[in-house]
Amino acid sequence: MQKIKQRWEIQKNWQILFPILGTILNLLAAYLVSRSLLHAFGLNNTVFEWPFAIGVMLIIHVMLIKFFLWCFKKLENKWKVDYKWEMIAIFIVFAITGSLSGKLAAPLVHLIGFDNENIHGAIYWTLRILLIFPIYQVLLVGIGWLFGQYQFFWNFEKKMLKRMGLGFLLS
Repeated sequence: MQKIKQRWEIQKNWQILFPILGTILNLLAAYLVSRSLLHAFGLNNTVFEWPFAIGVMLIIHVMLIKFFLWCFKKLENKWKVDYKWEMIAIFIVFAITGSLSGKLAAPLVHLIGFDNENIHGAIYWTLRILLIFPIYQVLLVGIGWLFGQYQFFWNFEKKMLKRMGLGFLLS
């Protein structure tokens, strides 16, 4: 445990929550991908179901961990954070925000009155993707605040909007 605390620069015990939560969410993502592959290969309800799902999940988990550690190294000097554990919190916020904004766009398009059944698919998906953008912007700052990273995400948001030519929205 001490080795983990040193590696992620954890000063207080509650901060260990982020590496643990990151690992659990990574395992969940790997499990969901392995279950999708299980269905794609038609191995559902067979003798190979659980060995396949667990084996593939562990392989994907290790690959994702290696990928995220590589990303941490690349972004460590670019993102201005005080401690390494904050990088995990930032990655978790990006993951939750991206997934949640995609999920919330569908009911919002339905609420507006556009469904995949009553309009052309290209229009439906264009509207849905266009709705994801403002939902994502709001959620990013809000969820960032919940994870104690408000300042990072507010600065990130301002920078992103300025680069997109939407800096006037901040005035």
